[in-house]
Amino acid sequence: MADGRRWSRALLPLVPLAGLLALLAWWGPADALRGDAPPLEALTFQRVVLDADGIRATVLNDGPDEVTIAQVQVDEAFWAFTADRGQVLGHLDRTTLAIPYPWVEGDAHLVKVLTSTGATFEYEVGVAVATPAPSARYFGVFTLIGIYVGVLPVAIGLLWFPFLAGLSSRGLSFLLALTVGLLLFLLVDGAGDGLEAAGALAESFQGVVLFVLAAALAYLGLDGLSAALRRRRRQAGAAESGWVLALGIAIGIGLHNFGEGLAIGAAFALGEAALGTLLIVGFTLHNTTEGLAIVAPLARGGGRAPLGALVRLGLIGGVPTIAGAWLGGFVYSPVWAVLFLAIGVGAIAQVIGQIVRHMAGDGSSARWLAEGPSLAGLTAGFAVMYATGMMVG
Repeated sequence: MADGRRWSRALLPLVPLAGLLALLAWWGPADALRGDAPPLEALTFQRVVLDADGIRATVLNDGPDEVTIAQVQVDEAFWAFTADRGQVLGHLDRTTLAIPYPWVEGDAHLVKVLTSTGATFEYEVGVAVATPAPSARYFGVFTLIGIYVGVLPVAIGLLWFPFLAGLSSRGLSFLLALTVGLLLFLLVDGAGDGLEAAGALAESFQGVVLFVLAAALAYLGLDGLSAALRRRRRQAGAAESGWVLALGIAIGIGLHNFGEGLAIGAAFALGEAALGTLLIVGFTLHNTTEGLAIVAPLARGGGRAPLGALVRLGLIGGVPTIAGAWLGGFVYSPVWAVLFLAIGVGAIAQVIGQIVRHMAGDGSSARWLAEGPSLAGLTAGFAVMYATGMMVG
């Protein structure tokens, strides 16, 4: 009974709040103040698909006012079109425009949408290619791309483990600091890509806020998972080792590679990436260092690791690239792109913190990073990722 009264008191303020919102919706004070000013129109292109029937463009009304789509131009010529959800869009409504335009493979095309007020919104197709539809062929292509740029490079990087196991303490400090440098590059690179994607979102989605919150939640979630794994090992009587840290690194890299696969799949679908030999080689070199980052803590933890465990760590780090390529190629959404890039950034930031705390022990993290081997490793790791990243473009 007491709990019921407490909840009723908690819900009581919602009643007048609902009444206030209803009054504002009915009265429309902003409309009264604006008078005869023209409406604020903002259309954003969510997805453009090229197929045998022409062009299909999904647009969303990102403005506060109603928008009426009046005409469509492709390459400066007006074309007939149909809208699956009508031509009048309220706030955050979307519709898909089917335009029977005979696009030409390899050419650039400019799509313009004109509203009833004369406002114009446009989208450029840089290189026209047919948008992949779910099929066994395209699933196979995206799977191979994911294996080439994610699974195989990480697996190759794991082969450094026997060499790492015999290093001195100074050599291991250099190596783990190099791992921090590798991950710092991924952190900065992922944050840049994520904020760029967030800036391209419709303003109503508040892309930057979405990115920051998702990254923070990923950071806290992986931190809680790592703590739970450490407690479980202690309860089982297992000695503290680098396995928990290696697993955390593999998860963080896997989440980053999922976002990378998402970008690859979307670029492939839209014809905006040259998926040639140079790109495959560049990604291979770039991501091989991720396998090195995964096994580095294991070398410090005793130098022995079952082959099966190494395989599992490699799959955790590399296989998400395949799933990301599938999602990006077939059902790409700009909101999902921001979310997954943010999750990858948050996870990698948490892993960096784990490595630094692990190596610093009871001392200062800054002092460990400032030591000669650590500082050299940090610089080398960032430099390697920078150099191989230039091959990807």
